[in-house]
Amino acid sequence: MTGISEPHKKRLKTLLTRQFYLWHWVSSAICLASMLLFTFTGITLNHAADIPAKPVTKEQTYTLPASYMEQLQAASEEEAKEAPAEVKKPLPGKLAAHLGSQFEENLRNKSAEWSEDEIYLSLPRPGGDAWLSIERASGVVTYERTTRGVISFLNDLHKGRHTGPVWSWFIDIFSIAAFIFTLTGLGLLWVHARRRPSTWPVVLLGVLLPIILVLFFIH
Repeated sequence: MTGISEPHKKRLKTLLTRQFYLWHWVSSAICLASMLLFTFTGITLNHAADIPAKPVTKEQTYTLPASYMEQLQAASEEEAKEAPAEVKKPLPGKLAAHLGSQFEENLRNKSAEWSEDEIYLSLPRPGGDAWLSIERASGVVTYERTTRGVISFLNDLHKGRHTGPVWSWFIDIFSIAAFIFTLTGLGLLWVHARRRPSTWPVVLLGVLLPIILVLFFIH
């Protein structure tokens, strides 16, 4: 701030301080719940081997009514006109809705692997897994769902594993808010540094500590 008069310096510092406080509390409010989630799951992920998980698997079978078998037959005729023996495409809308209601699963627009004998859908989700198979000749549907508990679910939210695009966007928004929260916190440290001599040594320690750990203790 060389060349700026002392009153102007004070006004500028006051303006910056107000902005730092404003952006700091707004970003902290946005980050609050997510920060608690991500810090908690940081611990659970770090100790994943020590936290027991008991997978629960549920399997169901169901036979398609004749009307839906006709849909599969029509699909087979369409495939016969196309060359590939295996294709990837969603189930017909009515069939997807029908099976979705049977198994309490959203199957609309989910990509399925169509082969000559079987239609197979992989249905991964946070904290578990699922799949559905349709035997094309008999119409027998097999559905299996595995859940691994709340901790596994939260860990997968942390990693963004099988969470879909909306959660991915949310993580991006949270990351931006956390970045602003951190920078404005640094700005507030700068504002109050003169009255708190330990400020910059502690900040320097916070910067150097992870670097030292990476260089000397990670193999």
